[in-house]
Amino acid sequence: MLTRSALHVAVAALLLCAAAVGGAGASRRPAAAGGSCCRKHVKRITEYGAVGDGKTLNTAAFARAVADLSRRAADGGGAALVVPEGKWLTGPFNLTSHFTLFLHRGAEILASQDLNDWPLIAPLPSYGRGRDEPGPRYSNFIGGSNLTDVIITGQNGTINGQGQVWWDKYHAKELTYTRGYLLELLYSHDIIISNVTFVDAPSWNLHPTYCTNVTISGVTILAPVHSPNTDGIDPDSSSYVKIEDCYIVSGDDCIAVKSGWDEYGIKFNMPSQHIVVRRLTCISPTSAMIALGSEMSGGIQDVRAEDNIAINTESAVRIKSGVGRGGFVKDVFVRGLSLHTMKWVFWMTGNYGQHPDNSSNPKALPEVTGINYRDVFAENVTMAGRMEGIPNDPYTGICMSNVTAQLAPDAKKLQWNCTDVKGVASGVSPKPCPELGAVGKPCTFPEEELVIGPPELPKCTY
Repeated sequence: MLTRSALHVAVAALLLCAAAVGGAGASRRPAAAGGSCCRKHVKRITEYGAVGDGKTLNTAAFARAVADLSRRAADGGGAALVVPEGKWLTGPFNLTSHFTLFLHRGAEILASQDLNDWPLIAPLPSYGRGRDEPGPRYSNFIGGSNLTDVIITGQNGTINGQGQVWWDKYHAKELTYTRGYLLELLYSHDIIISNVTFVDAPSWNLHPTYCTNVTISGVTILAPVHSPNTDGIDPDSSSYVKIEDCYIVSGDDCIAVKSGWDEYGIKFNMPSQHIVVRRLTCISPTSAMIALGSEMSGGIQDVRAEDNIAINTESAVRIKSGVGRGGFVKDVFVRGLSLHTMKWVFWMTGNYGQHPDNSSNPKALPEVTGINYRDVFAENVTMAGRMEGIPNDPYTGICMSNVTAQLAPDAKKLQWNCTDVKGVASGVSPKPCPELGAVGKPCTFPEEELVIGPPELPKCTY
């Protein structure tokens, strides 16, 4: 029998569902990823014995909740786990399909700082080993595999990785295994992550891997700017990924598109493709706003970045690769960048030498071509371009148009340093290097928009 409060939640969900499917134009809209209706089954984490005092370990409560709601979701209508205001300490836990994790305002899920609470899991097949250390890796804080229709949202509640203990051990070389990521979903599709704050990840924050149809919108990601490897969002061997209206302060790349590491990525052969990054604001003094690579051995193609802002960030849209990587980075389209205090506006690197083991093939050379930058404004710039391809494997098809880089008072005298690159430029200031000196037309940007995720985000509240 439903309690009065539970009945109110259920009625509200049904009304929102009816509004979602019955509104004007609904018949013309495709079914939304994550479902167009609010979840039928709604439970609070407190109903599974959780205590939000920041001290009680709630790992078992989260496991019970997800297991119970997985069974309920199988009955139809999906399920939502509501995390109310409070501090909810827990070890790692997994999600399930047709499921919403909803954080109220003032809710904070805290990751346990006891490494014994983090089990070991297998390395990713496209990496062959943990990213930090050989062998297995620590579990991710929130995870899941082979899932469909997953939503992580709320009223800007927080998922806090409490990463300081991990960073200290990493710097002290006291970790035997690779750090876990704050959120990693594998082999999953129809994912929405919106209106949540992610703080102090042990390593990478959001890592959709081998996934399709992923929307990440209105997310805030925060980490100290010198914390190690706290990438913001890393789509990895994933397709149809939309990242929009996010704010990221990071100790590493704000966005890093990846697709596996050396021979393991080549063999796995799953590219990252059809990726949109727009209206991003990034602060990362030691890394890139958007990086492509360096683990790109399965290939990266059709990446579209537009209307993005970087402040006090090392570089804008950076290509990272090296001998042994193989794979490709091609058909990259960038326009509408606003950059403020940059070390390099353009940076391409072909000398990444870290390998998973000693079996990397020195003949596996990457193909980098079709890289387009247009409508870029930068101020307080130290150096316009550092463009380094690979000897006997130049980066080709680079296009720059309508670019202005206003120099910092202490800017370098040499503004372009170019080796093993070929391209064209038009309307670029300061004048580019001879390797990019051929006069070209305005760089292209695809006119047809990629269709990723629902036409609008679900507006359910619980």
